[in-house]
Amino acid sequence: EVQLVESGGGLVQTGGSLRLSCAGSGFTFDDYGIGWFRQAPGKEREVISCISSVDGRSYYADSVKGRFTISSDNAKNTVYLQMNSLKPEDTAVYYCATIWVATIPLDEQRAYDRSEYDYWGQGTQVTVSS
Repeated sequence: EVQLVESGGGLVQTGGSLRLSCAGSGFTFDDYGIGWFRQAPGKEREVISCISSVDGRSYYADSVKGRFTISSDNAKNTVYLQMNSLKPEDTAVYYCATIWVATIPLDEQRAYDRSEYDYWGQGTQVTVSS
């Protein structure tokens, strides 16, 4: 059974930092990239970052570029999202999801296409207070 488990969310003040983790099991981690999404109340779920396990290629939405860093530890089947300089508008439920990259390279078009993602975690809440 494929499982993705997010952790690391919580309450933080503006300007603070959090590190989210996405631990995968039940699938060949090296065949997939991992994307991080977030969904704020009343808004659509948006992709904010993605990384390929094959070549380490990564992408970031403009809203988080320069503040968030995605990384992957394939030995631990885990992808991290380091979030710095957090703002109240970063408040959302954060999800990770898999994207097949073993035979189809990750590129910018695929990274931002929600339909490319297969399996999803249950989400972790991030709240940034002003």
